[in-house]
Amino acid sequence: MILLRALVVTSMVTLAVALQVALFPYLAYDGVVPNLALLVVVAAALVRGPEFAAGLGFLSGLAIDLAPPADHVAGRWALALVVVGYLAGRVRHDARTSALAAIVTVAASSFVGTSVFALSGLVLRDPAVPVAEALQVIPSAVVYDIALTPFVLPLMMRLLQRLEPRRQVAY
Repeated sequence: MILLRALVVTSMVTLAVALQVALFPYLAYDGVVPNLALLVVVAAALVRGPEFAAGLGFLSGLAIDLAPPADHVAGRWALALVVVGYLAGRVRHDARTSALAAIVTVAASSFVGTSVFALSGLVLRDPAVPVAEALQVIPSAVVYDIALTPFVLPLMMRLLQRLEPRRQVAY
């Protein structure tokens, strides 16, 4: 069962990153594509909690960092999605019960993730993506991620819930 869970989660991340870097650039708005990997990490955070989501965030972010045509210092998206996974996992009890709470969680996660990515570029003096340009795309990124939330988040959450092992109650 653990192998099946790992295979499904790996497939989710791989598909999200592949769509994000191969297909969605054709649907870019002002140079911004939706961050499907972020939505997978948020779904994992809401279902499995902060520890699992932070680990998945690291792997998802690293996949984005290394997938061509990456033009920034590797590790920036990994850092951003670790922070997103941990923070989104901390609010999981509220967001699991309410669609509005889940949307607010995605909006906050998108804002935080894009901001951490932009600010890490400032700290690392990454010339590939100017910080001013990166900060200007934050509102577009948040809106794009929120727009995809109803289509992606429920599906990912339902899939992750089915993979969640049944907890036995000790008497």
